[in-house]
Amino acid sequence: MPEIKDFSEQLLVSELKNHNEKAFRKLFDFYYQDIYGYSISILKSKELAEENVQDVFLKVWLHRENLNLEQSFKSYLFTIARNQAFNLLNKAANDVLLKEEVFYKSQKSCDQTDYSIREADCKKLKKQAIKQLPPKRKRIFKMSRKKGMTYEEISLELGISVNTVKNQMSKALESLRLFFQEHDKIL
Repeated sequence: MPEIKDFSEQLLVSELKNHNEKAFRKLFDFYYQDIYGYSISILKSKELAEENVQDVFLKVWLHRENLNLEQSFKSYLFTIARNQAFNLLNKAANDVLLKEEVFYKSQKSCDQTDYSIREADCKKLKKQAIKQLPPKRKRIFKMSRKKGMTYEEISLELGISVNTVKNQMSKALESLRLFFQEHDKIL
């Protein structure tokens, strides 16, 4: 497929901001395969990757007025795809049926050795990301994510307000997101 020239892409994005469905369709058609391939590399499931692509473009359409013409549209799409895929994986870790779909059934469709290496890399990266959190934030994060405690339970155990727990969790998740962005090549 020929490359979309920067000015042409910018024009299409500008048209998209003005609710032009044809511009949206051209951008969808051009980037579909790239986003699908990236999604399947993370999710290891054709169905979930397809769903992720649809969600990415739905999000673009719903928030089209906020598109930044100065920002790379391709980078914007890949960022949304990655964040949504990670959100799905986080959700899967806590949802038994979804966990089965993502973590067990999808293993059949990928090379086990490659998957094991990637899984080990992701675990190592996750440990590094958590390790770099400040001690109090790290403790709150582990209580929430590893022990499955609610914000109220954490608040009571640590003798701090629920809002403080929420703020610390928000900051922890933002730190982790930034850490993963900086180390994106490993993933």
